Amino acid sequence: MNQPRKIAILCFIALFAGNLSAQSNTKQLKRLSDKIIQQNNRIDELETKLIILLPELQRTLKATVAAKEQTDSVSILIINRINMIQNKIRLLEDKAAYSDSTNFEVLAQLIMIENKIITLANSFTELYKVRNDQTPASPSSSINPTEYKRLYIESLSNFQNGMYGLSIKGFSKLVVSDPQNNLADNSQYWLAECYYSQKNYKRAIIEFEKVFTFSGTDKDDDAQLKLGLAYQSMGNLEKSREEFQRLVDYFPGSEFYDRSKEVLKQLTIK
Repeated sequence: MNQPRKIAILCFIALFAGNLSAQSNTKQLKRLSDKIIQQNNRIDELETKLIILLPELQRTLKATVAAKEQTDSVSILIINRINMIQNKIRLLEDKAAYSDSTNFEVLAQLIMIENKIITLANSFTELYKVRNDQTPASPSSSINPTEYKRLYIESLSNFQNGMYGLSIKGFSKLVVSDPQNNLADNSQYWLAECYYSQKNYKRAIIEFEKVFTFSGTDKDDDAQLKLGLAYQSMGNLEKSREEFQRLVDYFPGSEFYDRSKEVLKQLTIK
């Protein structure tokens, strides 16, 4: 094959190959363009749907936020309630752990309150009786009977009014002046009550013990009860137990008998 013809054939082949390549590129570009158009159409469709759904999405978002806030608020309330319940449980556990001690303290307080009421009631009863008593004083009395009665009423009135210092002064004078007087044992008892009311339990115990030195006194069970309470208030539970046991053993007819048995039971448990 001559050279010019060979060159012509090569040129034809190159031109034909170029045309094929161009056609191929054109097809690829067309396919790419179609895909781009499809994607744009899809994007347009999504934008349209988004525009339509946007108000609903906004409402949903607001509702979600509101629900979250409400949930947070409820959660806080629940947590606080749980903490409160846990605290109550701990308190109940503590009370359960010290139930015996608590029962004893409540019972002791109850009997103290009851005794205080009875003591005040008795003081008013005695005051009334003494004011209306016409029994003559003992001939051996070293104090004028009228003065004795007046001072007794005055001292008992001071006790009722919480003026324990004046009451102690008056009852002390009565006990020393005429220990044989029919009100001497009462004076001794109220003298002890004054110290007890001042929470001077050691001195009160000494004075309550003296009540038993008066024969025929009707203040013995009252004094016995106060001995138990005084030792209990001092924290000497062993001595308190002994005194309450004496009340139960020797004063079964006392108005303090049943309550004393309850206190004694708690003291035995402790």
